[in-house]
Amino acid sequence: MSGPENLELIETRRLKKRREFTFARDGITERRKSVVIQARARAGEASGLHVGEGFTATKKIGGAVERNRAKRRLREASRRLLPRYGRSGWDYVFIAREATLEVGWSRLLDDMESALISLARI
Repeated sequence: MSGPENLELIETRRLKKRREFTFARDGITERRKSVVIQARARAGEASGLHVGEGFTATKKIGGAVERNRAKRRLREASRRLLPRYGRSGWDYVFIAREATLEVGWSRLLDDMESALISLARI
Protein backbone atom coordinates (compact mmCIF):
# COMPACT_ATOMS: atom_id res chain seq x y z
CA MET A 1 0.00 0.00 0.00
CA SER A 2 1.42 3.37 -0.94
CA GLY A 3 0.84 6.81 0.54
CA PRO A 4 1.58 8.57 3.80
CA GLU A 5 1.81 6.31 6.82
CA ASN A 6 0.06 8.74 9.21
CA LEU A 7 -3.38 8.60 7.56
CA GLU A 8 -4.83 6.52 10.39
CA LEU A 9 -3.46 8.73 13.17
CA ILE A 10 -6.19 11.37 12.95
CA GLU A 11 -9.56 10.10 14.08
CA THR A 12 -12.68 11.74 12.67
CA ARG A 13 -15.88 12.32 14.61
CA ARG A 14 -19.22 13.20 13.03
CA LEU A 15 -20.83 16.51 13.97
CA LYS A 16 -24.51 15.91 14.70
CA LYS A 17 -25.86 18.76 16.79
CA ARG A 18 -26.88 22.13 15.41
CA ARG A 19 -24.61 23.99 17.82
CA GLU A 20 -21.61 22.09 16.43
CA PHE A 21 -22.50 23.25 12.93
CA THR A 22 -23.06 26.86 13.99
CA PHE A 23 -19.77 26.80 15.91
CA ALA A 24 -17.90 25.97 12.69
CA ARG A 25 -19.92 28.56 10.75
CA ASP A 26 -18.37 31.32 12.85
CA GLY A 27 -14.85 30.20 11.87
CA ILE A 28 -13.10 30.50 8.52
CA THR A 29 -14.59 29.57 5.15
CA GLU A 30 -13.11 28.37 1.88
CA ARG A 31 -15.30 28.31 -1.22
CA ARG A 32 -14.76 26.29 -4.35
CA LYS A 33 -16.96 25.56 -7.34
CA SER A 34 -18.26 22.27 -5.96
CA VAL A 35 -17.95 22.66 -2.17
CA VAL A 36 -17.84 25.16 0.67
CA ILE A 37 -15.86 24.22 3.77
CA GLN A 38 -16.24 25.97 7.11
CA ALA A 39 -13.66 25.27 9.80
CA ARG A 40 -12.94 26.36 13.34
CA ALA A 41 -10.57 25.24 16.07
CA ARG A 42 -12.12 23.87 19.23
CA ALA A 43 -10.82 25.19 22.54
CA GLY A 44 -10.05 23.55 25.85
CA GLU A 45 -11.09 20.00 26.68
CA ALA A 46 -13.20 19.71 23.54
CA SER A 47 -10.15 20.06 21.29
CA GLY A 48 -8.93 16.49 21.70
CA LEU A 49 -7.02 14.52 19.09
CA HIS A 50 -9.85 14.13 16.63
CA VAL A 51 -11.24 16.05 13.69
CA GLY A 52 -14.93 16.88 13.62
CA GLU A 53 -16.76 16.58 10.30
CA GLY A 54 -20.29 17.55 9.33
CA PHE A 55 -22.14 17.55 6.02
CA THR A 56 -25.06 19.61 4.82
CA ALA A 57 -26.99 20.33 1.62
CA THR A 58 -29.74 22.90 1.25
CA LYS A 59 -32.91 22.58 -0.79
CA LYS A 60 -31.21 24.62 -3.51
CA ILE A 61 -29.40 21.40 -4.43
CA GLY A 62 -32.67 19.63 -5.19
CA GLY A 63 -35.00 17.14 -3.59
CA ALA A 64 -34.11 14.66 -0.87
CA VAL A 65 -32.57 12.20 -3.31
CA GLU A 66 -30.20 14.80 -4.79
CA ARG A 67 -29.28 16.22 -1.38
CA ASN A 68 -28.49 12.76 -0.03
CA ARG A 69 -26.40 11.90 -3.09
CA ALA A 70 -24.47 15.18 -2.74
CA LYS A 71 -23.77 14.46 0.93
CA ARG A 72 -22.66 10.91 0.11
CA ARG A 73 -20.17 12.30 -2.41
CA LEU A 74 -18.87 14.79 0.17
CA ARG A 75 -18.58 12.09 2.85
CA GLU A 76 -16.54 9.84 0.59
CA ALA A 77 -14.26 12.69 -0.50
CA SER A 78 -13.83 13.71 3.14
CA ARG A 79 -13.03 10.12 4.13
CA ARG A 80 -10.17 10.17 1.63
CA LEU A 81 -8.82 13.67 2.27
CA LEU A 82 -9.60 14.82 5.82
CA PRO A 83 -7.19 12.42 7.58
CA ARG A 84 -4.40 13.82 5.42
CA TYR A 85 -5.22 17.55 5.43
CA GLY A 86 -7.43 18.04 8.48
CA ARG A 87 -6.04 19.47 11.70
CA SER A 88 -6.80 17.67 14.94
CA GLY A 89 -8.77 19.84 17.32
CA TRP A 90 -10.71 21.43 14.45
CA ASP A 91 -14.28 21.00 13.22
CA TYR A 92 -15.06 21.04 9.48
CA VAL A 93 -18.49 21.48 7.89
CA PHE A 94 -18.77 20.52 4.22
CA ILE A 95 -21.59 22.27 2.37
CA ALA A 96 -22.77 20.93 -0.98
CA ARG A 97 -23.21 23.36 -3.85
CA GLU A 98 -25.27 22.93 -7.00
CA ALA A 99 -22.12 21.82 -8.84
CA THR A 100 -21.43 19.05 -6.30
CA LEU A 101 -23.64 16.67 -8.25
CA GLU A 102 -22.50 17.77 -11.71
CA VAL A 103 -18.71 17.91 -11.51
CA GLY A 104 -16.56 14.87 -12.09
CA TRP A 105 -15.18 12.93 -9.16
CA SER A 106 -11.60 14.08 -9.69
CA ARG A 107 -12.69 17.74 -9.84
CA LEU A 108 -14.62 17.34 -6.57
CA LEU A 109 -11.54 15.82 -4.93
CA ASP A 110 -9.34 18.61 -6.31
CA ASP A 111 -11.70 21.31 -5.04
CA MET A 112 -11.91 19.76 -1.59
CA GLU A 113 -8.17 19.16 -1.40
CA SER A 114 -7.29 22.75 -2.34
CA ALA A 115 -9.80 24.13 0.18
CA LEU A 116 -8.45 21.90 2.96
CA ILE A 117 -4.88 22.89 2.14
CA SER A 118 -5.85 26.57 2.30
CA LEU A 119 -7.57 26.05 5.65
CA ALA A 120 -4.54 24.19 7.03
CA ARG A 121 -2.30 27.18 6.31
CA ILE A 122 -4.34 29.52 8.49
